[in-house]
Amino acid sequence: MTTQEILVKAGQLILSLSILVVLHELGHFIPAKLFKTKVEKFYLFFDPWFSLFKFKKGETEYGVGWLPLGGYVKISGMIDESMDRDQMAKEPQPWEFRSKPAWQRLIIMIGGVTVNLILGFLIYAMMLWYWGETYLPTTVVKYGVAVDSLAESIGMRDGDKIVSIDGVKVESFTAIPAEIILREAKSIQVDRNGQQMSIAIPQGFIRQMIKQKSPFAIPRVPYFVSDFEKGSAGEKAGLKKGDKIISLNGEPTEYFSDFRKKMKGRANQQIQVGAVRGKDTLNFNVKIPQDGLMGVYFDRDMTKFFSLNTKKYTFFEAIPAGFNKCINTLVKYVQQLRLIFVSKEVKASESLGGFLSIGNLFPGEWDWMSFWEMTALLSIILAFMNILPIPALDGGHVLFLLYEIVTGRKPSEKFLEYAQIVGMVILFGLLLYANGLDLWRNIFSKWFS
Repeated sequence: MTTQEILVKAGQLILSLSILVVLHELGHFIPAKLFKTKVEKFYLFFDPWFSLFKFKKGETEYGVGWLPLGGYVKISGMIDESMDRDQMAKEPQPWEFRSKPAWQRLIIMIGGVTVNLILGFLIYAMMLWYWGETYLPTTVVKYGVAVDSLAESIGMRDGDKIVSIDGVKVESFTAIPAEIILREAKSIQVDRNGQQMSIAIPQGFIRQMIKQKSPFAIPRVPYFVSDFEKGSAGEKAGLKKGDKIISLNGEPTEYFSDFRKKMKGRANQQIQVGAVRGKDTLNFNVKIPQDGLMGVYFDRDMTKFFSLNTKKYTFFEAIPAGFNKCINTLVKYVQQLRLIFVSKEVKASESLGGFLSIGNLFPGEWDWMSFWEMTALLSIILAFMNILPIPALDGGHVLFLLYEIVTGRKPSEKFLEYAQIVGMVILFGLLLYANGLDLWRNIFSKWFS
């Protein structure tokens, strides 16, 4: 990964999280002000010891902290991460959170989660209205798939056409890996040279799918030259953009995946590459360098080989469609979490990740469609994680408020203080664990390999 790609990914991550954090905290801020509750601080990022920027307007200090782990609003009379014991030791004041009725406090606490869910829905709706929904139908992958060693190990072969998963057809080709993982599928049905076959998925396959983080099968495409690396051996030999490579040393290589497999072990060798240019079939003698690569990029534009489906939405059609997509995304995320805790196929140490993992989900080039897609996903994840009944999260406060509303008894401030401390320890522990896994997988493991 180049420095530019790293900076682009980091920039998208920071902008996305900043939008989500500010709007989440605004979800607490607005109902607090409506219920005449004093808000002392409104911060993007945390500000232990000092802040990067701040100003005061009215009774609230607004600012940007230096520690990019989220953000917060400090509401008077509330036991939160500030652990302001001096304030809590004083007599309650009418403008404080603890003096408000339980139903008002509940609305203030669920405000952030509510905003994140609404934001996810609105982003999806606006994306569907503006861009529509484009996907590669499984049925149009006419050349079949190119499989990796993992797929080969269970009996799949290059050219297989995936028909269904556990007998259920999957409309979008790119959704196949997720369907296998979330369903913990037992079989893949394929069409091999016109013959229908069912390939069993053995135990351990899904775990390996997750671990390798790359598709086990991709659409096969012809090898059309799209570009060259600087100093490319293929370009020096005479290949040009638009050429269709069809053979290597006289052996047919109809698809890019065929050529790539036949290129293994060709470092420092002279090879003959056959290509079609217009109506002519040409042969080129290529001296492969030490890295074993010809330095020729293939055309990745799927629209040149397959008919993609694009569904357009009017403004009013996009609203229910965006809502459905928001709900489906939330359901799939919950299914993924369930797998971590109950499935033998999934290990937390291989599936969890921190900021590096999240950042890598963004593309290496700035793309607004991908950016908003990821922001909507993160907004929904943030909503779900925050509503979990863990002290120090919004869900922990909601749990204690519901207890108060049902029983009529308010937990003591000392209990809430201890619960906040326990919750913060749990959250920081999970944060360190997830980001520690990132550092191990991306940096330290390479040192010991």
